[in-house]
Amino acid sequence: EALNPAQYDAVTTLEGPLLVIAGAGSGKTRTLTYRVARLVEEGIPPSAILLLTFTRRAAQEMLRRAAVLLDQRCERVAGGTFHSFANVTLRRYATRLGFESGINIVDRADAEDVINLLRARMGLNRKERRFPRKRTIVTMYSRAVNKALSVEQVVREDYPHFQKETTDLLRLYENYQTYKRKNVLMDYDDLLVYLRDLLEKDPDVQETLSQTYRYVMVDEYQDTNKIQADIIRLLAATHNNVMVVGDDSQSIYSFRGANFRNIMDFPAMFPGTKTITLEENYRSTQPILNVANQIIEGAREKYTKVLFTRKKEGPLPALVVAEDERTQSQFLSQRILELREEGVPLNEIAVLFRSSYYSFDLEIDLNHRNIPFVKVGGFKFMETAHIKDLLAHMKILANPLDTVSWHRVLLLVESIGPKAADEICQSITNSGKGLSGLASVKAKPRYAQSFERLRKRLQSLDENHLNTFEIGTGLMRYYQPILEKKYDNHPKRAKDLEHLLTIMDRYQGLENFLSDMALEPPNASVDDILASDYEDEQLVLSTIHSAKGLEWHTVFIISALEGRFPVTYAARSDEEMEEELRLMYVAATRAKENLYFTYPINIYDRGTGIIFSRPSRFIEGFSQEILEHWSLVDDEEDYEDAWQ
Repeated sequence: EALNPAQYDAVTTLEGPLLVIAGAGSGKTRTLTYRVARLVEEGIPPSAILLLTFTRRAAQEMLRRAAVLLDQRCERVAGGTFHSFANVTLRRYATRLGFESGINIVDRADAEDVINLLRARMGLNRKERRFPRKRTIVTMYSRAVNKALSVEQVVREDYPHFQKETTDLLRLYENYQTYKRKNVLMDYDDLLVYLRDLLEKDPDVQETLSQTYRYVMVDEYQDTNKIQADIIRLLAATHNNVMVVGDDSQSIYSFRGANFRNIMDFPAMFPGTKTITLEENYRSTQPILNVANQIIEGAREKYTKVLFTRKKEGPLPALVVAEDERTQSQFLSQRILELREEGVPLNEIAVLFRSSYYSFDLEIDLNHRNIPFVKVGGFKFMETAHIKDLLAHMKILANPLDTVSWHRVLLLVESIGPKAADEICQSITNSGKGLSGLASVKAKPRYAQSFERLRKRLQSLDENHLNTFEIGTGLMRYYQPILEKKYDNHPKRAKDLEHLLTIMDRYQGLENFLSDMALEPPNASVDDILASDYEDEQLVLSTIHSAKGLEWHTVFIISALEGRFPVTYAARSDEEMEEELRLMYVAATRAKENLYFTYPINIYDRGTGIIFSRPSRFIEGFSQEILEHWSLVDDEEDYEDAWQ
């Protein structure tokens, strides 16, 4: 009675390979929980069942629920993450791997420190050289392992600005592997690699583990990488009792190594696979599911499923076109306040976006209106270091006595440390001449050239009576080399700064712009709207990647604009474009009651020189019968009637 027919079929199919395609909101956790209980109820020893998930908490919660359903035997099922299972197994067989004294696991921070040590030994940390930092290097190597690519491929595809360093990155990688072996160390990626190699190369271990875990279950199978898929196949060497649960349409983590082919090729890897599709949705209304179904219909390769629900009624999702980003932000803020007045808590409303910087303009408007928000999957606009760097230069132009901004700006100048920065600040302040006081600074030889570059740029911008956008453009040219030297991911940060320039273009005066930028995100509740009981409510702003698995009463998907969603670089391959489509599907299926797609028109992209004006290809051309089309009208007298 607690399961629908498809769920019941999955729970009661105990033998042989089983692929459960669990559509968004279709109760996959319930299905896994009941199947654990069913296996134990049928007399399978808990120690013979292995449940692999992507978080320890997910496994613990499923086993706890199964124990409530049946009895405490369910809590003795072997459950955990791939990495925790690998850790336990490798410690048991350490000597077979040549680790006579056991193994030591290094976490991410330790791995970075090892890389830093080796980097220094190899002379790759010289200041005059633009070599990647330790965190970036560890990410590169991890991505190569998880995506089954060479280091060269990862550098070429994901870090092209470091291609000239490929030879030394390869030398460092070899030294890193040697260091770990010599010191009996394994990092997180090694856990999976060594476990796969152990299962492949040691038939006795393979047979022992396969006979021990005669029933294997895997959650979120669409998020597994190639190594994890190999481990599952090897664990089933003496049987085929493998149940994997996942949704090909929610495979969106290829950048972490997730392999879409794993779930698509499962029936080929396990001949005789039974496939069950969970299509009944317990989250969204049917109008929302109609749009989601049409989005995923555009996927070239998929397991066909049509989501349905018993919640037949609900408002139609809307596609909202705005004349610019500012109008889009004003609509969002106004609609959010209306929903709050209608009784929808702020924390039941989410604004989702493809890239973190798409929300910058909205954050400014939310601050203006004192709407509290939390941002997930990216820093708040005003908290990013590169944004703060550029604004500090602008603050100096507006107020040459701003010593806090002076310190930040001077510490960006090569060879100027805290002591020298303090001396220069005092010299400028004591001169009483504002920016002209720069001329009185006696720069020391070690930083004279870099300081002169700063002085010339600031004085030039100060003397020419420029508008905000022109000042920003001039400072961007000055700051670009600093950005490239300071941050390994400078191409991504440059995008943020380009977006900041777009915002600057609305302001004539520098003071007004800086006043808006200085507004701190409020900690208090929305004035006169939130009752005291709701003081801790916060609107959710989130990247779509960070929103997977979550749900909200109302969801706004912003900048659903061709060129932004999908992003332009997705055109490089069919695989990347398909993942962008799945990302839109994931976003749409987060909504329970209300769903809005919004996009501004006439958006100039400085990187490509293209003007974006069309809605995303993933929702363009949808019938008004399933997706209402709204146009915003700029009505300053009564903004409440500003859309139709």
